[in-house]
Amino acid sequence: MSSTLAREANPPQQDTAAGRAALRSADRQHRHRWLILAVIAMAQLMVVLDATIVNIALPSAQADLGFSNGDRQWVVTAYSLAFGSLLLIGGRIADLIGRKRALIISLVGFAGASALAGAASSFEILVAGRALQGAFGALLAPTALSLLTTTFTDAKERAKAFGIYGAVAGAGGGVGLLLGGFLTEHLDWRWTLYVNLIFAAVALAGALAFLPQQGRDKSVKIDVPGTITVTAGLFALVYGFSNAEHHGWSAVGTWGLLAAGAVLIAVFVWLQTRVEHPLLPLRILRDRDRGAASIAMFVAAAGMFGVNLFLTYYLQQILGYSPMETGLAFLPMIIVVMIASTLATIVLAPRVGPKPIVPLGMALSAVGLMWMTGLDGDSTYLAHVMPPLLVFALGLGLVMSLAMSTATAGIDAADAGVGSASVNTMQQIGGSIGTALLSTLAASAATDYLAGRAPTPDVVTRSALESYSTAYMWSAIFFAIGAIVCGLMFRRGATKQDDDAAPTVHM
Repeated sequence: MSSTLAREANPPQQDTAAGRAALRSADRQHRHRWLILAVIAMAQLMVVLDATIVNIALPSAQADLGFSNGDRQWVVTAYSLAFGSLLLIGGRIADLIGRKRALIISLVGFAGASALAGAASSFEILVAGRALQGAFGALLAPTALSLLTTTFTDAKERAKAFGIYGAVAGAGGGVGLLLGGFLTEHLDWRWTLYVNLIFAAVALAGALAFLPQQGRDKSVKIDVPGTITVTAGLFALVYGFSNAEHHGWSAVGTWGLLAAGAVLIAVFVWLQTRVEHPLLPLRILRDRDRGAASIAMFVAAAGMFGVNLFLTYYLQQILGYSPMETGLAFLPMIIVVMIASTLATIVLAPRVGPKPIVPLGMALSAVGLMWMTGLDGDSTYLAHVMPPLLVFALGLGLVMSLAMSTATAGIDAADAGVGSASVNTMQQIGGSIGTALLSTLAASAATDYLAGRAPTPDVVTRSALESYSTAYMWSAIFFAIGAIVCGLMFRRGATKQDDDAAPTVHM
């Protein structure tokens, strides 16, 4: 059958060397597919953990470089701004230049940006390095996911691969906290950035050794108007939500940017129906299961910050944990997420499809978060923190890998990069909205509690607990709404695509 496909791809009048080379490349990819998965997982882990690994190191970096509390946000925001706004064009570049080449460029670029940020002698250089990390991450993330989509086409193997990938994606934030705590406490804050050179070197060696060479796809064109409008729109949205965290929703810099972002995204969608080579073919999003999976990724990213961010504050500020102890406290969550992600895609999904699993996962996460609202100053880790954390992790694991797998199922290889980027974009925008909204709600809860009370140490502690509880509660609400929406949207049974949506991958 392979020779038949080769003859069809190369007309008889042409030399068959190109066809034989393509078959050798495909066979090589097939033989090394699990090693390719290891490369992809390493690259994805590097991108995901970098969203949290620096958080624990910020106090040390601030003391070393001497920047203000007001400037501190930019170390995190610079990464998310570049990453979130450039994802779609990053995905299309991967389709354009070939996924192996895109992965190599993004790994080298991410490592270089990490080295620049780690060696920063000033606040400005640190922020510039973080922005460059985000830019190369915007190429790396969709490239990794599209490689996974095109490498694993057998249903059973694809389920296993996405189970592992989803486990890495879901646990990456917790790994970042664990690793960040260890490196900050035992080495130096700069190693939270230098460690990326090790990850990148291992992934790069694997990419060079195992990924087949892929030529440039000349059918892929860059949609310049779409690129400009969506990049500007996503930038405005991410910046607007980040601004809300620090300046409130009434600030012009918040609602003005959000309004501008919404208008630009609307223009982008309109353009995609008019241009010959759209940046994001809307048929990719037209499928019902794919749409539900994208919503699941959005909600999961928005809600999980109630744990990754505010539980970190609780452990350090209320229970007095060190950075290393805080990271270790997330280890059980990481393990459960990895186990649940693997089981969801390998064991459960082939039998019942995503419809019962994803809503169930969201409901479990909501239960775990509501349970956390009862944490107070007398709570202990084993008796009061770990049980709801494990329930939350079980739910998150059921959601993450299956949502990613469903959101990229059946996308044509030519659109794999931008299709994967759309999933990553939903995750990034969800995370930005979650961070801003939860931070604003938590700060308001603390302010309301302090109103009319003397700011004694006990009152200040109670106000902090009130803010954390508010964040957990709203995170639970996000997941509860997501459970209802996904329960209504997902079809029953195994995943299948709408006839008028994105075509299935050509085999």
